[in-house]
Amino acid sequence: VQLQASGGGLVQAGGSLRLSCAASGGTFNRYAMAWFRQAPGNEREFVAGISRHGNTDYSDSVKDRFTISRDSAKKTVYLQMNNLKPEDTAVYSCAAKTGVISSSGSYIYYRGTDYGYWGQGTLVTVSS
Repeated sequence: VQLQASGGGLVQAGGSLRLSCAASGGTFNRYAMAWFRQAPGNEREFVAGISRHGNTDYSDSVKDRFTISRDSAKKTVYLQMNNLKPEDTAVYSCAAKTGVISSSGSYIYYRGTDYGYWGQGTLVTVSS
């Protein structure tokens, strides 16, 4: 399984960006996916997660501003980020947990250690 993240960049506060994470290999429909971020000097933190069946959840800091979604036909997960703030500046990484059985299809996984595959990260910089 390989994950390719893209879409980062420089944006002014209040602006929007959409991150993409394209997966190759494996069976995408059996993945739970998530976005994490890490700002300089900070630990990696959970941003948003989407279950195999499409349930979603967000960290409190991005709730109502960010939206995670998945397109099974394109094997891609998106993170739409609106009303960006300077504190959103970080390297954003997508992650995949593969082999999720159907009975666990509604679960969202919040720990980085739950995920076996990671994209390379894409830098988001929000200027004030």
